[in-house]
Amino acid sequence: MATAVSPLAPTSYPDMPAIPGVAIATAEAGIKYKSRTDLLLMRFEEGTSVAGVFTTSKCPSAPVDHCRAALKAGTARAVLVNSGNANAFTGKKGLATCEATAKAMADALGCRPDEVFLASTGVIGEPLDAGKINAQIPALIAGTDGALWREAANAIMTTDTYPKVATRTVQLGETSVTLNGIAKGAGMIAPDMATMLSFLATDARIAPAALQALLAEAVAPSFNSVTVDSDTSTSDTLLLFATGKAGNAEVTDAADPRLQPFREALNAMLLDLARQVARDGEGARKEIQVTVSGAVDDRSAKRIALSIANSPLVKTAVAGEDANWGRVVAAVGKAGEPAERDRLAIFFGDVRVAVEGERDPAYSEAEASAEMKKDEIAIRVELGLGDGRWTVYSCDLTKEYVAINGDYRS
Repeated sequence: MATAVSPLAPTSYPDMPAIPGVAIATAEAGIKYKSRTDLLLMRFEEGTSVAGVFTTSKCPSAPVDHCRAALKAGTARAVLVNSGNANAFTGKKGLATCEATAKAMADALGCRPDEVFLASTGVIGEPLDAGKINAQIPALIAGTDGALWREAANAIMTTDTYPKVATRTVQLGETSVTLNGIAKGAGMIAPDMATMLSFLATDARIAPAALQALLAEAVAPSFNSVTVDSDTSTSDTLLLFATGKAGNAEVTDAADPRLQPFREALNAMLLDLARQVARDGEGARKEIQVTVSGAVDDRSAKRIALSIANSPLVKTAVAGEDANWGRVVAAVGKAGEPAERDRLAIFFGDVRVAVEGERDPAYSEAEASAEMKKDEIAIRVELGLGDGRWTVYSCDLTKEYVAINGDYRS
């Protein structure tokens, strides 16, 4: 586990209010890490709605399979999360662990197993001992506290160097509602749905179908637009729980105009958490924001932006503070999307470095280099072909990334 805190870590954390209907507890199960929490329980009162999105990997973890099946019921009483072991590629043993932990938690809470959601993160291919988790269930249930959001974020970290939390309070009609969220992720980040693990809860009363529509919409420009190393995890899980304790009249349609402030808050929170993940990329020293505009459509702009953000040559140039715009050109060209060399314009920050198929006539190495020394590197590409536009969030690639992943299992 990484020990040095990322230089891009937040300088302060928001005060995380309790969400009515949510209770939190953490424990040390000794799954991999010693002398630190590695187990999280969030309990929800009856009537809590749930929405979720998951990895599109063809080799998903056992907890992802469990959650997909459980989501059909639309209600939740708990989410149980462990770090240190992904319970992925563990065959029938992995399924048995999920069934055993879901049943043990359901029995303790007096609910159905499909109201218990599960998530695991860590090493792939190692069997997960259900006994270590189930032994902690009585203490978890006895120790729940609605204010432990920072502790919750700490418990699900693996190579993360800081906990990732966010909160928003908005109006839903005449009612004030609160939305809290946590996330974890630092490596194996190129989500095709959400991030490695993220859990959000609100006291708003929103029906499952409407909640699902809101969440599916919000992941596209946020968690689905962040990449650390281009590797999609087997375990990607994003769950949103709505307890309904705020007392608003239930919202059953995602198009309900009363939802607009909530929709904006949810979108902003997911982008906040996604950027926190990018800024905590393994070994990262700089955040990279790639914006492609003038593409034939948004889909094409996103594919080109991802090609740039995932390029090892671009990422190492950023790490070395080298304004090597030729690597950006190469990444645009290899994306397989419409692009015309002689219409391209490339910017580092506000400095245009290339235009119309060649270096900008007013190019200044000093100005471009000054942009590369910043903590946030903005790379902008204008294609001049249409109205498509997208932004992707990433980080640089340093020697520390290799060191972390070279001995991850040891």
